[in-house]
Amino acid sequence: MDERRIINVNYSRKFLKEMTKLPSCVIEQAKEKEEVFRANPFDPSLKTHKLSGKNEGCWAFWINYSYRIKFILVSQSEVLFLEVGLHNIYN
Repeated sequence: MDERRIINVNYSRKFLKEMTKLPSCVIEQAKEKEEVFRANPFDPSLKTHKLSGKNEGCWAFWINYSYRIKFILVSQSEVLFLEVGLHNIYN
């Protein structure tokens, strides 16, 4: 994954369900971070990082200190958001 614009962001059912359970302030932060992510997936504010272990092949970025979005790269310009939540989404 390099520093290209993300054209398409798709959302898993699990991601959409988890989004509805987040505090409203975190939902707003997530929307703002998604805009940053679409423009530059490696913007320093996102702290985008590759995951390992059972999450090998996945990536994640920070919404804030506590919340993350886990995703996979579908193509050079398309991603699938898999999960959103606290750091335990990596477990």
